[in-house]
Amino acid sequence: MASTERRSSGPTLPGDQTGGSAWEPPADPVVLGPEADHEAVARKILLDQLTGRARSRAELSDRLAKKGVPLGVADRLLDRFEEVGLVDDEAFARSWVQSRRSGKGLARRALAQELRRKGVPDDIAHEALDEVDPEDEMESARILVRRKLRSVTGLDHTTAVRRLGGMLARKGYPAGTAFRVVREELDAAGRDADSETVRDVAVEEWPDTGLSPLP
Repeated sequence: MASTERRSSGPTLPGDQTGGSAWEPPADPVVLGPEADHEAVARKILLDQLTGRARSRAELSDRLAKKGVPLGVADRLLDRFEEVGLVDDEAFARSWVQSRRSGKGLARRALAQELRRKGVPDDIAHEALDEVDPEDEMESARILVRRKLRSVTGLDHTTAVRRLGGMLARKGYPAGTAFRVVREELDAAGRDADSETVRDVAVEEWPDTGLSPLP
């Protein structure tokens, strides 16, 4: 009698980095029933989602839920993906902070808000944000203002301050940092900036992020 070819339920994950054996896919879904189908579908969704970039566990969990994967199946697979290092919220948070700081010049407040939207736990987010050097953040603010100075040429003083301070505020810089950097950069560019005016405008332009101030 001809043997029946056994079908694989999905790709095999790489072995544990500590030296463990590779994770074997579950048996034929026809034998194990409907839940095995869910596992195969969930595994493919996770691998597809992780192909483009790293994602937080919460993002992946939300994606599985939208695709109708049962919570128990989703949690089990996400746990296994964490064990083999394919899902790592700590690494994701550090990478996200570095990328958004270098690409967009975002400050810690804005980064904290983004990480919260990604579902990264607050303790993990704060660990990643604590790695940001305050001096580096100040220098990033200066660079942003310098790039924007040409666009405010010809504007009256108050409008120029509002544009520059508001830009820093939207990128998550505290009002104190914003008014200091704007004042110093306007002075350096030969445009006398009144400290009180700069501070008042920077505070006025500060958006309500709904986040508590970071330490």
